[in-house]
Amino acid sequence: MNITDCFYLGNITKPFGYKGEVDIYLDVDEPKNYAKLDAVFVELKGQLIPYFIENIRLKNNHAVVRFQDVHTDNVQFIIGAKLYLPLSVLPKLEGNKFYFHEVLGFSMKDVNHGEIGTLESVMDNGPQPIFQIKHLSGKEILIPILDDFIVEVNRENHSITTQAPEGLIDFYLG
Repeated sequence: MNITDCFYLGNITKPFGYKGEVDIYLDVDEPKNYAKLDAVFVELKGQLIPYFIENIRLKNNHAVVRFQDVHTDNVQFIIGAKLYLPLSVLPKLEGNKFYFHEVLGFSMKDVNHGEIGTLESVMDNGPQPIFQIKHLSGKEILIPILDDFIVEVNRENHSITTQAPEGLIDFYLG
């Protein structure tokens, strides 16, 4: 399994108790969707290794997990590791809801400006995710991803229509 075929689920933060359990931070919108996992991929030394789950308990965006064949004496080597699941286990989204990886390469349109470019990436390392768009002229346009700004996600035509705040796109185009 390759990381490109997976999505980031979260990471193992610390040992939990004395039975080889670990605390996992789940970096997902709906943790309850992952309450019955039977396995995850753990990234160790750049490789994705399958780990089977014996027990999982959720609390908010955290889970206490006991992995098969992981005990108190060998739990330390997975602390801090990132967890992944195959993209195929993601539930299908409809309407204007989307996964970031799903819309990369979509054409971007704006209600007031028409075609503005191609969605190059989603910047999701701050408090607000942002569309990074390559304008037809080659300039970069950044638009916050807010429900109020998204008019339509058209999966058939691979396009997203936005209604960016007045002056935002003009600011980038100067």
